[in-house]
Amino acid sequence: MGKDLKGKELGIGISQRKDGLYTARFTDSTGKRKQQYFKKLQECRQWLADAQFEDEHGNVLKCENPTVDAWYQYWIDNLKGNNIRYNTRKCYRNRYEINIKPFIGDMLLGEVKPLHCQKILKHMERKYTNAVIKHSRLVMYMLFDSALENELIQKNPVTKSVKCSGGKESKKSRALTREEQKLFLEAIKGTNVYNQYAIILQTGLRVGEMVGLRWADVDFENKVIHVERTMGYYASIGQWVVGEPKTENGVRDIPLTQEAVNILKNQKEACRLLNAKSTEFSDLVFLREDGTPMKNCAYDSRLSKLCRRVGIEHFSVHALRHTFATRCIESGMKPKTLQMLLGHSNIGITMDLYVHVLDDEKEKEIECVERSLNVM
Repeated sequence: MGKDLKGKELGIGISQRKDGLYTARFTDSTGKRKQQYFKKLQECRQWLADAQFEDEHGNVLKCENPTVDAWYQYWIDNLKGNNIRYNTRKCYRNRYEINIKPFIGDMLLGEVKPLHCQKILKHMERKYTNAVIKHSRLVMYMLFDSALENELIQKNPVTKSVKCSGGKESKKSRALTREEQKLFLEAIKGTNVYNQYAIILQTGLRVGEMVGLRWADVDFENKVIHVERTMGYYASIGQWVVGEPKTENGVRDIPLTQEAVNILKNQKEACRLLNAKSTEFSDLVFLREDGTPMKNCAYDSRLSKLCRRVGIEHFSVHALRHTFATRCIESGMKPKTLQMLLGHSNIGITMDLYVHVLDDEKEKEIECVERSLNVM
């Protein structure tokens, strides 16, 4: 860490000389030392950042056949990474670092063949679900497709023959039965998380959408909430991240039941009584007693303890969203309407998740029209 003349830390590679000039220095990838002097600290920092970036990525752009790892780092930092949500970017990194890099990271882009890509997917079959394996294939395809677009390779090695044929079955989302739902709500009455869990059961919000909900999003007069963001705490970077909802359809309006309105009014009163020391999160709907939001993962932790205490089969906070959707279908809601309420990107996702509920409703529906069908 370099310092200025007053002893203040300036960051790695930057310092201030006795004549007042700021100096930035670093050793490039060839071992050559580079250094520049500036009158202004901001210019000094900008030069260092630009020079280090050029040193790290310049060879990728100039090289006709970089390694897969070199291309991935450039792709995720400058091409794909700028257009995706933080959590999606994190998922891409996990799939690459854990599953893809160990097999082909050191290979040159042009050397990778379909058999190498298939080997990666085959190696994942015993440990991962089919959904995760498919996601790894998608990351590989996008990575090489971008290289193809930039004329670094002549053909994408992730061809149609590279298939996800195995893997564990993904655990199906579970919905609470009506009896479980009633028992659960009774068990959490009076706790500081009742309003949060109850509002998901009334609206189908994702937990990140619930955490990021602001009072400006709540329209009591028209009984609707505007879902415009998602929010989550990421321990890896030690901070809260606010972003757009999971899909384009995630930006939506959800009509409120009277029960949902009551929950939100109770929460507004609870917020008024908070002994908050910070105003950073004062516009958020759901806060802890100290005026800060509860971390997303904490909602699952609380549920685990509650399930053991009440004697209900364990479920995740996402199951409350699934429960909301199940109650909607049981009440006769059309899947297209449910899709819009849940913010799914297409109707296929909604149908895949809740087709079992629709199947259960077939007999009830046919009984309702039995008399009309009998024209004899």
